Order: sequence, then structure tokens, then C-alpha cells
Amino acid sequence: MKSFLVLLGAVMMTVPLSAQQTFRNATTPAAAGFSAERLHRIDSFFEAAVARGLAPNAVTFIARKGQIVHNKAFGFSNLEKKTPARTDDIFRIASQTKLVTTVAVLMLYEEGRLFLDDPIAKFLPEFKDVQVLDGNGGTRPPKTPPTIRHLLSHSAGIPYQHPTVKEPNVYLSDLNGLTTEELIKQVAKRPLTHDPGEQFTYGYNTDVAGRIVEVISGKSLKDFFHERIFRPLGMNDTYFYLPKEKAGRLVEMYAKGEMDAPLTLHGSVSNRTFPIAGKQTLYLGGAGLVSTVADYAKLCQLVLNGGSFNHVRLLSRKTVELMGRNQIGNSFVWDRNDKFGLGLQIITEDTRYGDQATPGSLTWGGAYCSEYTIDPKEGIVMMVFTNVSPYAWYGEFVRKFRVLAYGALE
Repeated sequence: MKSFLVLLGAVMMTVPLSAQQTFRNATTPAAAGFSAERLHRIDSFFEAAVARGLAPNAVTFIARKGQIVHNKAFGFSNLEKKTPARTDDIFRIASQTKLVTTVAVLMLYEEGRLFLDDPIAKFLPEFKDVQVLDGNGGTRPPKTPPTIRHLLSHSAGIPYQHPTVKEPNVYLSDLNGLTTEELIKQVAKRPLTHDPGEQFTYGYNTDVAGRIVEVISGKSLKDFFHERIFRPLGMNDTYFYLPKEKAGRLVEMYAKGEMDAPLTLHGSVSNRTFPIAGKQTLYLGGAGLVSTVADYAKLCQLVLNGGSFNHVRLLSRKTVELMGRNQIGNSFVWDRNDKFGLGLQIITEDTRYGDQATPGSLTWGGAYCSEYTIDPKEGIVMMVFTNVSPYAWYGEFVRKFRVLAYGALE
């Protein structure tokens, strides 16, 4: 097999040319195995959603084997100004940041800098004496120390809202100078909610993993992402904080807490403005990035390709296979009847969430309503973005898009 040699830093990598290393527009939907008529159902769905006040906007991306069959924008990036949405609009992607951090951790793993079963305390001494809630109002040492594997699979017992903390303590954004190191030290003081490995508990796990990346690499997460992931993959519109010349492309943030409530501006100034305002010191590995659908699609295609994109290999095929293995045992991701691997959800045969996606497909989303699906069997990457939180229509927004997309597959 022919190969393409790439020099990245001091590392020479061989990338198979057979993998889809770029995206291109399909000559016709049929050429990529889609029905053009059925793809129009997606257009009708989102046009109606905007007209009914259910969504301010939506930007879609569907590609099969590297051929783009649907990449459209609907509605308005700013409702008040009636600014038409564009496909290159920039969205807060919240927990879709977790896949980027997972790739970063696994790059260090492949370099021999860590084991997945290394205790967190090996790199973050603030976790050395971490305790676990004993169920009787007290604490005890955990049966096993929390590890990096536990972090990437959300089984360490580290939640977002901790039961011992009365005030809200979920940080997805900050304007006042909070640093990742400071936040993780706060998290380390709280007891685990269960013994590591016992169940799926969504929380600050990937943020802790991001801090480990900083400690091992000696770089901020911002710099590691840019130098080792974004620049090599050509992800030129993905940032923790937007440069001034791109700030105008950030969509406005809305809220719709109940179905019969109108869309309103989000009530949190920090959630609305953190990518372009404040002291810009927090690099959250679990929730901090902004991006476009086309940019993030490159990361998804890298996973689909088995670790390479843009003629650059970031991970080996075997490491990407490991990402898609169940890491949470008999537990499930909430009520979805799905499993969790390293950094992403694995759709099962008995899924209550993934609809027609092939079992083994990978997915995750963000709190502000954005989501991706990677289907290795069909060779498909699909995603849909908007920015509304809280969002009573979140499930219908992301799942009906996926249903309509698969419904157009011939």
C-alpha cells in the first residue's frame, strides 16, 4: 500500500492514503449513498423549528466516506438582529471538548508518558489522600485509587454538582480569572461519590484529565491543543477564546427551559460571553471550546479513519479501537442503555437514544445543544449545532436530526 510521509515536530509518521484525509462535496447525494429527496426532510424540519420558535438556528454536517452531502445553516445566529445563520458560524461546544482532551491524553499514552491505569495522584498530588463517601455521612479511603482510565470513562466518582456542596459549583465558563489548576484543586478536596470503577458518574473527570495533560507536557491545554491537534488537523476555527477578528462569528446564546416558553437570551453573562470576554484564564478539558461544524468534523473523521486526518496520524488504529471499547462494565450512560468508552458514548443494540445508528457507533454532545455521531460501519460523520441552554427541546433537536439523516441513507 502506498503511504504518505509526514514530518510533525521530530516525529515521522506513515499515514495510509486509503483513509479519507480531506472532505469534499459529493457530486450528488446519490453518489455518496443518500437520497436527495429525503435529505430535504432535514431542511423542512429545521425551517419549521425556527418558524415555530423552537430553535434559533441549526447548522448541520453529514459526510460519508469523506463526501459531504449536507452542510447547511438555518435560522439566525442572532435573533434580535435577524442575522442569518451561516455554515461557518462558531458555537460553544461545551462537552464536545472532552473528545479533544481524550485524544490529547491518548497521544501522551502512546508516547509512553502515562499508563491508563496510573493513579491520578501520580501526576496530581492533591488527589493523594482523596476519600469516598461512606453512605453514613462520613468518608473512607476508596477501595482502589481513581485512575486516568476512570477519568476518561466517567467512572471515578467525580460529579459536577457535588452532594456536599449546597451552592451551584458547575463551572463551564468564568470571566474572573479562575484557572484550571485552581478548579482541579477544589475538586480534589471533595470526596468521591462512589468507589472508582463502580458506576458511570458524569462530571469534572475530563477536566482533571486535561490538567494531567498540562502537567505531563509542560504546556497549557490551549497550547497543547493548538500545537499538537488543531494546527496539524487544519482545525483553524477551534479555540478556548476567540481572536478578535473571529468574535463576530460567535452565535448568540439562548434559553428555553420549557416547551411553552419562548426563546430568550441566556441569563448568564459568563456563559454568553466567555469566549470573547473576561480574563480568559480557564482551559477546561471538559467544556471549554468553541468550534464550527466543519472544524469539528475533522476530529470525528480522524476517529473514523482510525487516528489520522489531513495526512497526519495523531493516534494509532489500535488506540482508536480501545476508545470504542466499553469501559464501564454493567453500568449504563444514564437512561440511554448505552455504554461509555474512552471519551465518548458507545451506542448499543438495545439503545434508547441512538435510534438507527449502527451498534458500535460513537456519539456525545454538549450542554449548549450540539452533538456528533460517528458510524464506522457506514463511514458516516454527522453533527448538528445550536446554542440553547437550558433547552427543553434538546432531545428532539439532536435525535430527530439523526433519525432524518439515517432515513435519507439508501
